[in-house]
Amino acid sequence: MPKKFFADKIYFSKFGHFVSIITAMIKILTGRLVFVRLTMLTAMTCLIAIGIITIYASGNPENVSGSGAFSASWKKQAVFVLIGLLAFVLVNRTDYRRLGPASYWIYGGVLAALALLLVGKVVNLRPFVPVINGTCRWFRFGTTERYVQVQPSEFCKIAYILALAWYLRFRRNYRKFSGLIGPFVLTLLAMVLILFEPDLGTVLLMMPILFSMLFVAGAKVKHLLFVVLMAVAVSPMLWYKMNLYQRQRISCVLLQSAAVRNKLKESPHLAKILTGKEHFSETQWLHGRGWQLRNSKSAIASGRLTGYGFGKGPYLKYDYLPARHNDFIFAIIAHQWGFWGSLLLLFLYVVIIGCGVEIAYLNTDAFARLISVGIIAMLCVQVLVNVSMTLGLMPITGLTLPLVSYGGSSLVVSMMAIGLLNNIGRRRPFSVARKAFETKP
Repeated sequence: MPKKFFADKIYFSKFGHFVSIITAMIKILTGRLVFVRLTMLTAMTCLIAIGIITIYASGNPENVSGSGAFSASWKKQAVFVLIGLLAFVLVNRTDYRRLGPASYWIYGGVLAALALLLVGKVVNLRPFVPVINGTCRWFRFGTTERYVQVQPSEFCKIAYILALAWYLRFRRNYRKFSGLIGPFVLTLLAMVLILFEPDLGTVLLMMPILFSMLFVAGAKVKHLLFVVLMAVAVSPMLWYKMNLYQRQRISCVLLQSAAVRNKLKESPHLAKILTGKEHFSETQWLHGRGWQLRNSKSAIASGRLTGYGFGKGPYLKYDYLPARHNDFIFAIIAHQWGFWGSLLLLFLYVVIIGCGVEIAYLNTDAFARLISVGIIAMLCVQVLVNVSMTLGLMPITGLTLPLVSYGGSSLVVSMMAIGLLNNIGRRRPFSVARKAFETKP
């Protein structure tokens, strides 16, 4: 075969693959609700870009603008984006209606992975199930130096939404109180396994998803309120069942007040309840559990209206704020870009959530509408909890900021979730039948 002909063949082969990828992307972007979906995907892209830029800026304890040496975290995040993009395309290439019959199997597979994590924690399957900061949340694949970690509890969010949406579609029994047993059992299966990791943030995230989907499906508000009251009634018992560090994290919200700290000094019994120790040391708390929270609030406040600018500011120059590229990335964004930059970030989330609400509202398919509501609830709660956590309004739970915080599993799952919304919007059925969950007169 002549060399020129062989080279031309390789060239056209590569060109053909490139064209097929472009064609696949065009198919994903075409369909129904084009403007809504393009707006949503544009906001998603902006958030991912903000995340990579912020991780790049926060990757080195030295001042980024002057040192020239950076952490590899932003490069890893860029690789995670490519993996997330692949997952996004795969989700869109599959008709969401085919996921319904397989949803229980998907959920069962994720539950099996969570159970394997629990087994690994009990019998010590290191390094396959590593213990990081006292928790077993990840599977580790690879060597000691080069490895990839996967967090099953992140993928459980999507699997749970799919399974619950498939269970609730066109059912009527959950409009009775006894009919809520099935959805709650489906929820508790994952919650119990995740609680043993422990991962309190993901556990607390599942209840708002459940209540949102039940409400949209037609469950009676009085039944849901009764469940909430029952949970409040047993909360004192659950408080004492929590691990000590979890109780200390929750009590940090109250301990920000000097009056509460003074009260704990005077009352050993109250100190024992909130912190697990009879003698409360204010100095120890300020330089221990309260250190990260205080610095997070200081970083946000010091940004003022316009911030210090990219890669500038004391909380980037010095290592005052641990996990600043992950759980506390919002504090660094506010530190660099101030109030207006933070407002822009939150506006992008509002755009995604608003587009998701429109996709859910205009859909006549019960399964699709429930998936959309579950994803919207997941994103809303994650953003609300993460931002509130950095402001000291809620306890530190470890929930990441979707699409922005460093982390492969979280980023891939967030992109898959928005991919599902895009899939549902693109295939929105036209129907003259009554809308999903609409009862007969």
